[in-house]
Amino acid sequence: MKDFSILLFDGFETLDAMGPAEMIGVMPDAFRLRYCSLQGGIVTSDQGLRADTVAATEIPRGGILLIPGGVGTRTLIQDAQALGQIAALSDASEYTLTVCTGSLLLGKTGLLDGREATTNKLLFDLVAGLTPQVRWRRQARWVVDGKYYTSSGVTAGMDMVLGFISDTMSREVARNVAREIEYLWNEDKTLDPFTTEKQVEEDVQ
Repeated sequence: MKDFSILLFDGFETLDAMGPAEMIGVMPDAFRLRYCSLQGGIVTSDQGLRADTVAATEIPRGGILLIPGGVGTRTLIQDAQALGQIAALSDASEYTLTVCTGSLLLGKTGLLDGREATTNKLLFDLVAGLTPQVRWRRQARWVVDGKYYTSSGVTAGMDMVLGFISDTMSREVARNVAREIEYLWNEDKTLDPFTTEKQVEEDVQ
């Protein structure tokens, strides 16, 4: 059984975290789902969801870490101590997955330097400007580079987690999970329907 820990913080985007949690949660024999935060205790999402978390120092090493995005990332990227903790958590994980601007947090740690990644398309230029060492891919629903999985905005996290399940277990298992929760999985990680043709043309130029 794998430990799957979701790192929460004040101002996280609810669906970034809870969409993937829904999918992981239907496989209790395969994954042990945990909610953690840097200090532990109650954290509140941008939509007002209150979650009770354990301190990140208490989660087992070598598991899977998921980092959601949300307005709270804007504060954390200014906190060198928090970024150091996130870097240590990711270093200790077997895989690190990010949703939306969760990739900005990971990018600011330096762990994505020279790697391919993606992020929320509405905030793409902002994120890329803050972390120019990352090889950002605009036309991608999610991107895999080594142990790092990064995804586009909000709902893309669910597609990415199914992709992760497909890669590490099987496509059949991923499709069964999607079927169980009645979710239409976008299986093509290279295609993001929320990227405009104009944006792709600008990147090429």
